[in-house]
Amino acid sequence: MIAPALRQTLLAASVLVSLQPGAALADRVTVFAAASMTNALQEIEQLFEADTGHDLVVSLAGSSALARQIQQGAPADVFISANSDWMDALESDGLIEPGTRVDLLGNRIVLVAHGSDAAPSDIGQISPELDLAALLDGGKLAMALIEAVPAGIYGKAALSSLGLWDSVAADVAQTDNVRAALALVATGEAPYGIVYATDAAADEAVVILGVFPEDSHPPIIYPAARVAGREPQAPADFMDFLRSPEARRVFEQQGFTVLDP
Repeated sequence: MIAPALRQTLLAASVLVSLQPGAALADRVTVFAAASMTNALQEIEQLFEADTGHDLVVSLAGSSALARQIQQGAPADVFISANSDWMDALESDGLIEPGTRVDLLGNRIVLVAHGSDAAPSDIGQISPELDLAALLDGGKLAMALIEAVPAGIYGKAALSSLGLWDSVAADVAQTDNVRAALALVATGEAPYGIVYATDAAADEAVVILGVFPEDSHPPIIYPAARVAGREPQAPADFMDFLRSPEARRVFEQQGFTVLDP
């Protein structure tokens, strides 16, 4: 049996803990985010946890895989997609909390090669005049899944718009997400690949050969939203943090374009 004096001391201590800033509100936030955000979210995770006391758990994969997991009931609090279509799909299913969706970031897609001396790096903006098939010379072009993953969808759209797709379609090596495509090029398993500019900047083993024109593919937009039916406070804190000056600095350093609300 606890003595009255000790009981009073324990009660006072529990009250003191409950009054600590953020103690009662600290919670876990599970974020499903596009693989191309890997480096940015690693830094943002530390900043957010230090700022709020919440525990941030980040699951990174292709936007299509993450969206399907949410459709199947995966316990995500926040979803950040690398294109609008997968967010639209979840919204039409009633799986996005109304009024929480924002267009967060923009990006570019680029042609990359393995190693700094793999090919000339002065292509600049890619045009229909580029003989990509000759550049491949029997090698593989690494891309994320062209019918499902945003980076692959954007890449195929750009190649098709420029009239280059048919000449290289048979040489495309598809991967589950854009970071896997980047890894194929970085390790030399594929000499060339199409990835986001932010991915290319994150790996010194690849060099950017050229940038695809913005009008050759749909706009690259990363929407973020809270998943419906989840505890609102901590996910709302994270959504607010994504718009903070600290997060903006991280995104811009990684090469993203921060879209103003």
